[in-house]
Amino acid sequence: MLMVLIVSVAAASPWAFTRITVPGGAAQPRWMAQSLPLSLLPPRWQWDAETARRVDMVRASGGHVPGALLGTDRVGRDMLARLIAGSAISLVLGIASALVATAVGVLWGTSAAWWGGRADGVLMRTVDVLYALPSILLATLLGVAVDGLVERWLGDVSPGVRQGINLLTMLVAIAGVGWLTMSRVVRGQVLSLRERSFVEAARAAGAGGGRIFLRHLLPNLAGPVAAYAALTVPAAILSESFLSFLGIGIRDPLPSLGNLAAAGLPELNLVKGRWWLLVPPCAVVALALLSLNFAADRLRDRLDPASAG
Repeated sequence: MLMVLIVSVAAASPWAFTRITVPGGAAQPRWMAQSLPLSLLPPRWQWDAETARRVDMVRASGGHVPGALLGTDRVGRDMLARLIAGSAISLVLGIASALVATAVGVLWGTSAAWWGGRADGVLMRTVDVLYALPSILLATLLGVAVDGLVERWLGDVSPGVRQGINLLTMLVAIAGVGWLTMSRVVRGQVLSLRERSFVEAARAAGAGGGRIFLRHLLPNLAGPVAAYAALTVPAAILSESFLSFLGIGIRDPLPSLGNLAAAGLPELNLVKGRWWLLVPPCAVVALALLSLNFAADRLRDRLDPASAG
């Protein structure tokens, strides 16, 4: 839980998103500001005399000197600022994808269980078919298809529009495969709840399907749904990181944990390994996923009576 708090506070920090004025250019967010003379600057505690001299020369000339706690990348951008911004983007995208997947899964599973019969068979066979397909492959195909459609229909678009399309594509791709387990969980819960006496009493009193769902089924579904929705968040973050690592998801200059790791991977070599470009984003991914999974397990144990014991 402590790591979840640390990651959340760091991701919500406005420091990385503060706009600063770069000499010779307009104001830019801190995570985007470049300083080419200080490219591949190591972390502060690894500076030698030559590195300190480079920094002093840039500072004396009035150039932009990025933070040096985690060094800089190939174009002189502050790695700590980019790591915080990338964590925020990955976390927000993961939570948004989990919320969309939860909503779709609840509606799908409830409809299948409530209607029953042929409708139940068609809806759940659809889930089975989608389960048989690799989820990452589906998300990859969607990302490639959207890129092709954008190139064909929109042609050259501004970088901001392109990034917005990429974010929306990742949201749809991750949520589009994340609702399958939720639909099965909700279907099982509704099949059990609809035979309970309070549902039978509400039906006998003349309550419609919508009223029964809102007043009787949904409150009893809140615990299991919240517990499994919490488990969907780390899975969504992992999917986003993997897709961005492959170059399909969020792309440079917009940072995410996945594309930061992808950019740092070529810098690990036998000649001169620049570890600060790869280790921090990979460590944040590992710690965030581990912490979120532990938090989700605790939440499930507290809210879902079926998982106790």
